[in-house]
Amino acid sequence: MAISPPYPSYSPGPGSGTHPHWWQRRWVRYGALITLLALSGLVILALVRRQTGTTGFLVGLGLAVLPVPWLLAAFRWLDRVEPGPWRNLVFAFAWGACAAALIAIVANSFATKWIATSTADPAGADTLGATVIAPVVEESAKAAAVLLVFLFRRRDFTGIVDGVVIAGVTATGFAFTENILYLGTAFGTDQLSGGHGIASVTAATFFVRVVMSPFAHPLFTVLTGIGFGVSALSTERQPARRVLVPLGGLLLAMSTHALWNGSATFGQFGFLAVYAAFMVPAFGLLTWLAVWTRQRELRTVREELPAYVHAGWLGPAEPFVLGSMRARRAARDHARRHFGGRPAARAVAQYEAYATSLAFLRHRGRRGRAGADCAAREQELLAELWRRREVARPALEQAARTVAPVPAPSAYWARYGYPATPAAGHPGAYGQGHPTAYGHPAVPYGHPAAPYGGQGSPYANPGAPYGNPPVPPAGYPGYNPYRP
Repeated sequence: MAISPPYPSYSPGPGSGTHPHWWQRRWVRYGALITLLALSGLVILALVRRQTGTTGFLVGLGLAVLPVPWLLAAFRWLDRVEPGPWRNLVFAFAWGACAAALIAIVANSFATKWIATSTADPAGADTLGATVIAPVVEESAKAAAVLLVFLFRRRDFTGIVDGVVIAGVTATGFAFTENILYLGTAFGTDQLSGGHGIASVTAATFFVRVVMSPFAHPLFTVLTGIGFGVSALSTERQPARRVLVPLGGLLLAMSTHALWNGSATFGQFGFLAVYAAFMVPAFGLLTWLAVWTRQRELRTVREELPAYVHAGWLGPAEPFVLGSMRARRAARDHARRHFGGRPAARAVAQYEAYATSLAFLRHRGRRGRAGADCAAREQELLAELWRRREVARPALEQAARTVAPVPAPSAYWARYGYPATPAAGHPGAYGQGHPTAYGHPAVPYGHPAAPYGGQGSPYANPGAPYGNPPVPPAGYPGYNPYRP
C-alpha cells in the first residue's frame, strides 16, 4: 500500500475570496466518520449483549478474540512491502466490527421476519435468509469499506495487495463481532440445557467457527478486494473494466458465501464436503496468489529503481537492498543500534516505504496507469527520500555489505539496460568492483562532486518523464533546500 507523505491541505488561490464549506473541512469529515462508527459500536454492543446476556457476551468476547491477532498479523505481513497507513486499517476493522455488523444484524433480521410472515414458513425463511439474504447483505456491507478507501484514499490503494489487505481486515472485524454473537448464544444455550465440556454447543461452535474456518469471512471479502485491486490497475481508458471487475468480485464473494452457508442443507456430510472440496483449496489458492503478488512487488522494486540510481538519486546497491525484506529489516536494525534508536529506525522504514512507492509509481507511469498528478507525486516522493538520506543510506549500505551483497554488474545492472562501470580505484561503501553512479566520479557520499552529496534540489527537473527520472543538478554544490 502506498505511504502518503504530508500534503498541503486545500487553500484557495490568492484573491479568490472563496472558502471551503464547513462540511468540506477535514475535521468535520473525520468527526462525522468517528461518530458514525462509535454509535454503530454502541448499538451493536447493546444488541449482542441483549441477545447473549452479560455472561454470554464476555465468554463470546474472550473466545472470539483468539483468531483476530493471527489474521491481522497475516494481512500486515502481506502489506510489509509497501505498508499502508494504520488509519486505513483501523477504519477497515472498525467498519467491519461495528457498521457492517450492525447493518447485517438489522437487515438480516428484518428480511427473515418479513419472509416468514409472508410465507408462513419460519423454517424456510431461516434457510432462505442464511443462503440468500445474508450473503448479499453482509458482503455488500463489508464491500462498502473497500469502496470508501478506494474512493477517498486513492493514493493508498494502488493494486491487488491493497484490496486484499483492506478487504481482509474489514472481514476480520466483521467475523469478530459475529463470533461474539454466535459463541455467546451457544453459551447461553448450554446454560439452559446443562451442556458442558467437549459435547457442549459452545465447544462445537468454537471448533467450527474459530478452529476450522477463521478465514471464511476474509476469504469471501478478499474476492471483492481483488476486484477493486484490478480496477486500481486499470487505466482511465478502460471505464468498463474499472466498474465491472469490482462488481464481479462482489458477486463472486456473495456466491461463495452462499455456498458456504448453504452447505448445512446439503445432507449429513454436506458441510464437510464443501469445506474439503471448496473452502480449503480456495484458501490455498488465494494464499498462493497473495504471496506471489508480494514477491512480484519486490521484483518491481528491483527493476524500477535502477533508473533513479542512473540519475543519481539512489545509491548503487539500494534497488537490490530495497527489493529484499531481509535486507530492509537489517537496515532498520542497524539504524536503531548505531544511529539514534527507534527514531532512526523509523526514518529508515519511511525511506524504504517511499522508495517502494516511487518504484510502483514509475511502474504504473510507464504503462499509462498513473494519474494526472504522477509527475508531482514523483517529486514529492523524491523529496521525502532526500530528507531521510543521511540516516537511511548508511544503514542500507551496511545491509548491502552484510545481508544482501550486490550482484556483479553483468548479472544485475546490465539486465535492466544500464551501464555497469566498476569503481576506479575506490572501494566505496559496497566493496571493490561495485557499479558507480553512472557518469559520476567514484567519490564518497557527502563529497561536493558526488551525485547525492548535498548538491541540488530534488525539484531539479519537475517535468521529467518516467523513462528519464529527474536528475540532481551538478554545479550547485552549496545549494540544498533541506539543509538547515
